[in-house]
Amino acid sequence: MEPSERERAARERVPRIDPYGFERPEDFDYAAYEEFFSTYLVILTKRAIKWSKLLKGSGSVQKSMRVKRYIRKGVPLEHRARVWMGVSGAQAQMERNPGYYHQLLQGERNNTLEEAIRTDMNRTFPDNVKFRRSADPCLQKTLYNVLLAYGHHNQGVGYCQGMNFIAGYLILITKNEEESFWLLDALVGRILPDYYSPEMLGLKTDQEVLGELVRTKLPAVAALMDGHGVLWTLVVSRWFICLFVDILPVETVLRIWDCLFNEGSKIIFRVALTLIKQHQAFILEATSFADICEKFKEITKGSFVTECHTFMQKIFSEPGSLSMTTITRLRESCRAKLLAQG
Repeated sequence: MEPSERERAARERVPRIDPYGFERPEDFDYAAYEEFFSTYLVILTKRAIKWSKLLKGSGSVQKSMRVKRYIRKGVPLEHRARVWMGVSGAQAQMERNPGYYHQLLQGERNNTLEEAIRTDMNRTFPDNVKFRRSADPCLQKTLYNVLLAYGHHNQGVGYCQGMNFIAGYLILITKNEEESFWLLDALVGRILPDYYSPEMLGLKTDQEVLGELVRTKLPAVAALMDGHGVLWTLVVSRWFICLFVDILPVETVLRIWDCLFNEGSKIIFRVALTLIKQHQAFILEATSFADICEKFKEITKGSFVTECHTFMQKIFSEPGSLSMTTITRLRESCRAKLLAQG
């Protein structure tokens, strides 16, 4: 079959809207996706059988070496909310605080907070049919509630751009307002401390940590960045703030989040290092500041990131050893440096 015919045939078979409600982009490669998905479906089916056996009974999912191994190989969509709730500690928090979420929604009004959230509503996933005002039900109201409750719960953070995308994904997966709130709390309050506070010190620190890891593991890339005066924040800040939402394909983001909820923030470094290492030769072709920025956008597209199963195997092999001890040590030194700069 001619490539154009193959593409046309694939377009007829692959739905234009994905299972999560996102419209596929104009330049979407339907034929390549169909080829990948036919093999991935076999893997998903095998994993689903294993997960169903593991999750027999109604208890919440607890962390273990077996669960960690299973999560790294992917959580089937039908079990994802339950697994995330269990391993992140969100389930336990929700059970310890019955009725708390609804109390937050009925709390004192905060016009500044409400306005900030409302401003971002229409900017959140305009390419997702479930978030459109014409949708029934429209998830904008659910998203507004989750973000409003979180702003009341964590007044030190309130609302920060980026949280809308994260909460939006949580809602699409859990289909449950209260669970989305507690998962957002697990991410913003525990897994990514200080990413969304007004000073964003945790976020700035982790961008510098990535820079230090690149300096050690991929010195040629670090030298290129230094040579052209490109700050890491210019090329990776959205990776960290949005946890790869709207940057990598949906299925790949969800596979990353499976591990993020279970293993914590070092997963973000593994993903970032893998993207950079895999495309090191391509990045090193850059000859200017603008060129480097453009190449960092390009490396988040294409078959390498679409083929989520192989991609996830790579994030645990490509960067080499990456212990939490190393990350903690680098965080301490980078944080001290940032505080000294004022």
